[in-house]
Amino acid sequence: MFAAHAIDTSDKPQFYHELAAQMEGLLTGEADAIANAANVSALLFQSMPDLNWAGFYFLRSPDELVVGPFQGKPACVRIAVGRGVCGSAVAERRSIIVEDVTKADNHIFCDPDSRSELVVPLVRAGQIIGVIDLDSPTPGRFDEDDRTGVERLAEIYVAASASF
Repeated sequence: MFAAHAIDTSDKPQFYHELAAQMEGLLTGEADAIANAANVSALLFQSMPDLNWAGFYFLRSPDELVVGPFQGKPACVRIAVGRGVCGSAVAERRSIIVEDVTKADNHIFCDPDSRSELVVPLVRAGQIIGVIDLDSPTPGRFDEDDRTGVERLAEIYVAASASF
């Protein structure tokens, strides 16, 4: 049985290295994409400091994301590609860090307590299948170390999970 252990967060690259190892252990032997997303959401929410939402949105049509497993307050269910940070990450095919969502023209306020956001696309065989979305109540919570670390976690999730 998997048991997460506390990770020192003072060195972000090392934190993400250890979190990736825990995530690989968590996903070993399980290929169900929804089950894996549920467990990854819980692991991220438990392990990463200063989050108020951690979860997935999946591309269910060429122009719409639908909420998947997450930890945090209830979320927006459907997001158009190109709208909000999640939809923009899909449309632009890149990770996006928003330091202060109150200053972002395209932000969708699902939780008024969120102040910063990191969205990382999930890519399988060159196609975006969804995103990992992280929110924090603290402005400027996410930086390039977080982006790089979560991009690696996204790769691990995609490699472990079968298609829907």
